[in-house]
Amino acid sequence: MAAPIIPDPDDPRHYQWESDPERPSASLGRRVLRWAGKIALAGLLCSVGLVALLRFIDPPMWSWRIERALFPPAQLIQVRHEWVELSSIAKELQLAVIAAEDQRFADHNGFDMAAISAALKHNQRSERVRGASTLSQQTAKNLFMWSDRSLLRKGLEAWFTLLMELGWDKARILEVYLNIVEFGPGIYGAEAAAQHYFGKPASHLTRYESSLLAAALPNPWRYRVKPPSPYVQKRSVWIRRQMGQLGQQPLNRVHQTE
Repeated sequence: MAAPIIPDPDDPRHYQWESDPERPSASLGRRVLRWAGKIALAGLLCSVGLVALLRFIDPPMWSWRIERALFPPAQLIQVRHEWVELSSIAKELQLAVIAAEDQRFADHNGFDMAAISAALKHNQRSERVRGASTLSQQTAKNLFMWSDRSLLRKGLEAWFTLLMELGWDKARILEVYLNIVEFGPGIYGAEAAAQHYFGKPASHLTRYESSLLAAALPNPWRYRVKPPSPYVQKRSVWIRRQMGQLGQQPLNRVHQTE
């Protein structure tokens, strides 16, 4: 009778599983991580490609208002929208929107840190929440995001804002913003707003008309443009004052990038 074979304790194979199989839990965890990494990479590449494409191609309406189509606050047949180039939008409206929403638009890189800091301090002292979103952030939100206040949405919004600031010039950001922002229930973009409220193309808007449209932007479903509500009248006066102080400098810096 042959003596039993005693494994050599110095042989590394002595400490491995038979046939060296992977532990099931460890294998599953690695597969999940690999797939998560692939999905994240695919999402990153798709977002970069999409933003690069929209630098030159105007986005179709359904791409930036699909949520409105699924859960429309206004009937779909009432939606008004017509895309126009930035050169076909009155500079008075361009300046009014910058004065009302983001006076450092031409200078920041998508995020106004001074405004964010001021908003945080204000919100700590007051129950009334103040926002600090730039025109770039609002464009990213309106173009790519859904209505939500979650950290996920804010993170994605910041990512798309960064991509737009890296790949687009300021003129393109302003052009897209003015074409997709909502000026009233179902009224999207400067051209549709000008035609609906004043019966004229966006290129012919006056300083006063532009200030009324910009005054309604914080909540176009609440604030009335025509006839203007007391709030819109009061805010439009402030906007025109800010326009006078800013002059044409912000627009000059924006259009220098065209």
